[in-house]
Amino acid sequence: MPEQFQELHISSLVVHSTPKRLPLVEQAIAAIPGAEVHACSAEGKIVVTLEAGTLDEMSRKVADIQHIDGVLSAALVYQCVDSLDAMNEEMPDADAPA
Repeated sequence: MPEQFQELHISSLVVHSTPKRLPLVEQAIAAIPGAEVHACSAEGKIVVTLEAGTLDEMSRKVADIQHIDGVLSAALVYQCVDSLDAMNEEMPDADAPA
């Protein structure tokens, strides 16, 4: 049986929460495996990145965020998919002497 092609999906979102629920929304997002909260504003905007192994898994994570009590919207800003091997490939240092 051939080795299964492994992917890595990376997405970023801007989540808008009610300001009153912001701390709870932030905690709920941070509890999702593969989710990381990078910034929050007092107005309720949250910058989030998500990692997942499949498109279905990514879709479920986005849907989970959209259904958190207090979330008004979750807008996808960026999405990338590549093989896990390519994502782990070391990039040469452009500033290193030749």
